[in-house]
Amino acid sequence: MTGFLLTRLAQAVLVVFAMSVLVFVGVYAIGNPIDVLIDPGATQAIREQLIRQYGLDLPLWQQYVTFLSNVAQGDLGRSMVYNVSVTSLVFSRLPATLELVLVSVTLATVIGIPAGLWAGYRPESWGAKAIMALSVLGFSVPTFWIGMLLIMGFAVELGWLPSGGRGPEATVFGITTSLATGKGWAHVILPALNLSLFKMGLLIRLTRAGMVEAMRTDYVKFARAQGLPDRQIVLRHVLPNISIPIVTVFGLELGSTLAFAVVTESVFNWPGVGKLIIDSILQLDRPVMVSYLIFVVILFVMINLAVDLIQARLDPRIRLKGGR
Repeated sequence: MTGFLLTRLAQAVLVVFAMSVLVFVGVYAIGNPIDVLIDPGATQAIREQLIRQYGLDLPLWQQYVTFLSNVAQGDLGRSMVYNVSVTSLVFSRLPATLELVLVSVTLATVIGIPAGLWAGYRPESWGAKAIMALSVLGFSVPTFWIGMLLIMGFAVELGWLPSGGRGPEATVFGITTSLATGKGWAHVILPALNLSLFKMGLLIRLTRAGMVEAMRTDYVKFARAQGLPDRQIVLRHVLPNISIPIVTVFGLELGSTLAFAVVTESVFNWPGVGKLIIDSILQLDRPVMVSYLIFVVILFVMINLAVDLIQARLDPRIRLKGGR
């Protein structure tokens, strides 16, 4: 297990370094933020002063070395637009995104896996066919369009839920969150549902495929021959055997949900990190853009590492192969 862990850690470090180079070069090749920051009528002297202040007069490789040295000291720079620390800016928006992701992933898991198990257990029933038909919608319909329909239906026509924004916050066990208030839950339901539909459809189809295949295996036939009830067979024998691909997809989708909740946050005006990165792109706020993308890379690497470790725990063959 130690060799497996060290191998994965070395791979993670290499991936983060390579992606940091690509992200830095890619972002710094897009436009000139000075053109956005200063008035078009500003003098050349003011323009050159700002260029020197932000280090934009240095060669690209030197800017990257400076960025790495600052990151090693825990400094991600200062936002060119908000003039505050990028770290404090990102972490001030992160709780809102984490709330949205937590509720959406919980919805996708609680609904998707049981629905997939049922659809695989009774694949020819009308209920299973209806579940699979609904899961196709999660793949096919664009997220922004579903979000607009949810707003039109539940906020505008019915008036049951608010159309956007984050609800009032409260502190529970030292944690400040909008999920501690009723109005906070009212605000998060629509965006969380919108964000969870794709993941829900993916989990339904993946679980159903594994269930159909597992129900044809010999160990299920032997368990039934021994008189075990189907509920016990599914929960104690089938579900653990099909859990590896589910865990893999769940981990990847958790990272993508946290990193790319941009569309949902924009449609519902949710004040999270996704909304921040959209504003930063429009304003060419390079430090925020680079820091966010590096954060996404590290997030994916950490989640993949965690998924690898869970897979190794579930299947010793993976652990032994990785150790060699």
